[in-house]
Amino acid sequence: MCHTPFGVHRPAYRPARWSAPSHRRARNGVLQVKIGILGTGGMAAALGGAWTAAGHEVVIAGRSQERAQRTAEKIGAAGHGSLADAAAHGDAVLVAVPATAAPQLVGGLATSLAGRTVIDCTNALVPTGDGLMLDTGAATSVARQLAAAVPDARVVKAFNLCHLSIWTLRAPTFEDVPLAVPYCTDHTTAAAATETLISSIGCTPAPCGGLARAAYLEATAALAIGLWRSGGQPRALFPSPGEAPRP
Repeated sequence: MCHTPFGVHRPAYRPARWSAPSHRRARNGVLQVKIGILGTGGMAAALGGAWTAAGHEVVIAGRSQERAQRTAEKIGAAGHGSLADAAAHGDAVLVAVPATAAPQLVGGLATSLAGRTVIDCTNALVPTGDGLMLDTGAATSVARQLAAAVPDARVVKAFNLCHLSIWTLRAPTFEDVPLAVPYCTDHTTAAAATETLISSIGCTPAPCGGLARAAYLEATAALAIGLWRSGGQPRALFPSPGEAPRP
C-alpha cells in the first residue's frame, strides 16, 4: 500500500518493465538513468539533488549558464550546459521552468526531445479573488500543451503535488508510509521510466491514467496549495475508508 501527499491509500502498480541503456549498470539495485533538467530553480535543484544522490547522471541546463553551473555544483550533478545539451543528454528530461514558458521552450527543442521521456512538474496557477485557479482553464493542462509542442516525445505529468522541500528529504515517509507520487502518461515506456525515477528516491509510484487526466493533477495542486496557504491540511480531506470506525 502507499500514501499520497493527502493520505489516500492504494495498491502499488507496475507497468511494463523499462530498462536504461545496457552500458549503465545498476547501483544499489536501481538502474542509473541519464537525466536532463531544463531549469535552474528550486524544483530543478531539489529533484536533481535527489536523483544525483540516488546515483543517476544529472545535467542541469538553463538560459543562464552561470546559474546552471551554480545549481549543478550545489547538488553535485554530473554537469551543466545549454538547454539543448540537457535535452540531448537525458533518457528522461525534467521540465522545471515556469509553466507559461514551458510549451514554447520544449517546442524549440522538439528534435532533441523526440523519443525521450519528458516529465512535466509544473503548475500553471494564478491567484484570483476566489483563490488559486488554473491558467490553462479546465479543458487542457500544461502537460498536454507540452505533448502538442513535442509530439514525438513521451510526456508525463508528475512531481507537481509536493513543495520542493519534500524532494530534499531522503526517502520521504509520512506516518511510516512512503510518499506516493501520482503520474499520468499515455506511454508504457515513459510510465516505467518514471516509476524507476520515483522508486529510486524512496517513493511509491501512483499511476493515475493517461495524459488526458493530467488536468486533474494540476487541479489537485491548485486545491492543495490553496489549502496549505490558508492553514488547512489537505491530507485530512482524504482518509482511507479502512480507517473509518465500523458501526
